[in-house]
Amino acid sequence: MSKSTATRSVSSFDDLPELYAELTATDAFTASFGDPLPLTIIEPGEEPAEHYMPEPIAAQAECGGIIASLFDLFTDTRLEPLAAEVAWGIVNSFHFTAGKLERQETRLADEIGEMARRIDMSEVFTKDLEDKQLQCQSVEEQRAAIEAMRDYCEAMYYTYTGRAWSPSKGSKASTISTASQISAIDFLRARAEKWRERHEPQGPIVVVSGPADWHDFELIWNRLDIIKARIPHMVLVEFAQDTGTDAATRAWARKSGVQCLREYLTGSGKSLKRAFDRNRRVNKYKPVEAIICEGSGIQGHLYELFNTGSGRRVPTHYFYRADQAPPRPFKRPSRKIA
Repeated sequence: MSKSTATRSVSSFDDLPELYAELTATDAFTASFGDPLPLTIIEPGEEPAEHYMPEPIAAQAECGGIIASLFDLFTDTRLEPLAAEVAWGIVNSFHFTAGKLERQETRLADEIGEMARRIDMSEVFTKDLEDKQLQCQSVEEQRAAIEAMRDYCEAMYYTYTGRAWSPSKGSKASTISTASQISAIDFLRARAEKWRERHEPQGPIVVVSGPADWHDFELIWNRLDIIKARIPHMVLVEFAQDTGTDAATRAWARKSGVQCLREYLTGSGKSLKRAFDRNRRVNKYKPVEAIICEGSGIQGHLYELFNTGSGRRVPTHYFYRADQAPPRPFKRPSRKIA
């Protein structure tokens, strides 16, 4: 697949109608906005009520319009150099809010778990448990909607700047006696399954590793497109840096609808030893393919794990720094939207 067909950036506003046509009414927005809960609890203590969600197409169009209008406003003015920075902040605000909602959702789920283990058949307790579950489901719905908007704004950010966005940095058995407690247990089981799907490898593993100063995102994206055509249900594993190769991998995963897991350094001791331990941990996932971009000894060690010794070998695409295209300058739009 050539670079021209794999990814592109908008060099003029003439490209925007095509971009919107490609991305309007995507599955993510339809799933997050198109089937809202009939009743929700937005604030603790309130009674369940019917609260409407924005229309999926309208939500997506407004998110795209925010970024497009910003660059339109700043172009050909002394504020133009700040457009990318402000757009980054817009995406980051969605990212920050999604993270806050995810923490709230986790806290509520823990509270539901505690309540579901109690032996209490009173009407007050049953009502509290049902309300807590509905509140958790409501927050889960909010989080999914905010994540869909974040991902679309992120796609627009890449379209205008040519850069992928990245952020700155258990139980005792008991008898369940009420239908509400049984429902709560079923809800937690379903939620745990969703969590495993988001955070644990459940398919063929493809590993991507490289330095934080790698700038040619399209080189990585093009190769990932090729791999995905052969392994449509792959799961990506990257190494949790906020820039460079890992940022490019996460951005591609979001736009391509591929699960992407971040492998962090764990334990104590020197960072190089911890990085090598992480490489060995990733190797135990038994990846089916890998992309390694030339970097430090960490990448060299990973390549050796995948391709030498008596163990299984992992097909590896290795890119040298010299393989990168020159850094692409920002191309500002040539005219305003009519």
